[in-house]
Amino acid sequence: MASAAIFSSLRRQRSPTLEAFLAPVDLTDVGLLQTLTALSSELISAYSGKKLPFYQRKNCKSLLRKIQVFSVLLECLLENNKNRSRGSSDLPFTAFLCFKELYLLLYRSKILLDYCSHSSKLWLLLQNHSISGHFHDLNQEISTLLDVFPLKDLKSLPEDVREQVELLKKQARKSQLFVDKHDEMLRLKLFSFLNEFENGGVPDYAQLYSFFVEKLGICNPRSCRVEIEFLEEQIVNHEGDIEPTSSVLNGFVALMRYCRFLLFGFEEDDMGLRLGKHKKPKRGLISQEIAETFISVPKDFCCPISLDLMRDPVIVATGQTYDRAPISRWMEEGHCTCPKTGQLLDHTRLVPNRALRNLIMHWCAARKIPYDPLESGDPCVECFPSASPSRAALEANKATAALLIKQLENGTQIAKTIAAREIRLLAKTGKENRAYIAEAGAIPHLKNLLSSPDAVAQENSVTAMLNLSIFDKNKGRIIDEVGCLALIVGVLRFGHTTEARENAAATLFSLSAVHDYKRQIAKEDGAVEALAGLLREGSSRGKKDAVTALFNLSTHADNCARMIESGAITALVGALGSEGVAEEAAGALALIVRQQVGATAVGNEETAVAGLIAMMRCGTPRGKENAVAALLELCRGGGAAATERVLKAPSLASLLQTLLFTGTKRARRKAASLARVFQRCEHASVHYSGFGVGYAFSGNSAAARDSTFPGDVSVSMSISVPVL
Repeated sequence: MASAAIFSSLRRQRSPTLEAFLAPVDLTDVGLLQTLTALSSELISAYSGKKLPFYQRKNCKSLLRKIQVFSVLLECLLENNKNRSRGSSDLPFTAFLCFKELYLLLYRSKILLDYCSHSSKLWLLLQNHSISGHFHDLNQEISTLLDVFPLKDLKSLPEDVREQVELLKKQARKSQLFVDKHDEMLRLKLFSFLNEFENGGVPDYAQLYSFFVEKLGICNPRSCRVEIEFLEEQIVNHEGDIEPTSSVLNGFVALMRYCRFLLFGFEEDDMGLRLGKHKKPKRGLISQEIAETFISVPKDFCCPISLDLMRDPVIVATGQTYDRAPISRWMEEGHCTCPKTGQLLDHTRLVPNRALRNLIMHWCAARKIPYDPLESGDPCVECFPSASPSRAALEANKATAALLIKQLENGTQIAKTIAAREIRLLAKTGKENRAYIAEAGAIPHLKNLLSSPDAVAQENSVTAMLNLSIFDKNKGRIIDEVGCLALIVGVLRFGHTTEARENAAATLFSLSAVHDYKRQIAKEDGAVEALAGLLREGSSRGKKDAVTALFNLSTHADNCARMIESGAITALVGALGSEGVAEEAAGALALIVRQQVGATAVGNEETAVAGLIAMMRCGTPRGKENAVAALLELCRGGGAAATERVLKAPSLASLLQTLLFTGTKRARRKAASLARVFQRCEHASVHYSGFGVGYAFSGNSAAARDSTFPGDVSVSMSISVPVL
């Protein structure tokens, strides 16, 4: 009788406890009756009178009336069994089995009633048919239970109770799916607002006020925020198995955000103006349920983006595997890199990883974990990310952006801060959003908040700049805005909060993706010094932002002198020993040492050679490649002292030999070139006689092709920018 479907849509709110799936196995007749009586009484008291949910009220009342009849039956049977001598019972075995099923039924009823009570109003309207279906399923289960329940065998049951149960049995047989007409009219009206945006119009203020405030009871900014966050949570956890689709849900989020500011102005809501307290998306049912039952999920079975057990694993162009829904959203947001490796994606095709999906299915089956893999249609067709945002969402967001920018221009300080926060959120997703926000004139007004004494206003404005800068055309708008770059650097140097300083560094990294802007950023007073300082003393995330920005700046030959005088080289050398940033630091050093002055500066750093050698020993394949490239150029341009320091480095011979056989193609080429440098050194015969014929062969083949050293460095230029 248990219906798995009831959990598919309820999983978005919270994970049910294990009692929802398991009937009690160690209870006596009396113990089971006591448990059922307590559970039914709890449900009746929890939802009596005015405590009923806002929607599905008739279905809820009908279900509770049925539970009341069961409660009366249970209380009578419990009283009869208590009056008997210990160890005896008149409860037939068939009735005992039926009551175990009733236990499951009551728990599913509790989940459904709780879901209706705690879900957002818009979500309940959108799911009106689906939730009505769940109530009907419960009615059908009640009917089936009563059909097999041995009522005639309960001789001691009072006649009036027997008649109530018989009447309930007849009513349950006749029950049909009930969809409340009033709720359905509201649902259709809600869709009509979205359709109006879809057709290029804007809904009337009076109609919006009447619908959201008077009919739905959404009366303040806080209730709007609750609705928005709940719908966004459904999008984050959306797994393709419920309606409406993500694009439609995005439209309703946009509609609700527009109404929040149109109807209630720029009052503070509970999200308020607090720092660092942004709501995180909840994890899905499967991973949460597993965590609650202390089962450890293999790391390879979890999506690197959502951290949830993958239901539809797919392979991207770099060979990495992700769950389909999270990676599709990542691509829809305009990213063209692999989230895990930062490499550019040659294409956006998603290839199903059926082998991994089968492993996950077998693993879940062995542990009796619910798992319902998604089917992706034709198994022979490679799939593409889902469709772009709907026109309704875009038009609603445009209308909201116009309200926000107007407040940025003429509003109070609090209104400006709230507007900056909302622009930050709007610019999180979709290149379309980022494009029209900038086109509408947001950047000059956000620039003015960068120097605000209000920490929250400053943090929101610099993060909005970061999110807008991901769209390539906006990079030029930010750079061309007079004084904007200087103010971003000012936040990096003197920002009120750590997050503001880190996001300023990330903004510089994003802007420096355009080659023509790299020199301009490096020339800005204090920019490189501040990045070097953040690399030395920042948090792990701050160091990552700083080192990627410094790497981008180091790709411009004219910036080498600024990197030296600002102390960036010392910071990069120090970062060689820091996990998470060592690879990029080695890449930046490999670029800097191409120039004579850069090689000399790196050679003067006492720990540079040791750090690069350590990277060759323990680094990633790309890190090893960057390290050997840096050492090669250091020997070529760093002078005799630097060459001697590299030559005397412990274990270098064995590391080079290992790299020649196990390194990447470029790493092998650099290692062979470095060996040729040493062959021309007067001490080569003493220190490297052990390389032998195989080494000479590598030198004669790979190194010959690298004699001019093209200087390619393996750090992706498209490291993903965090969207905050």
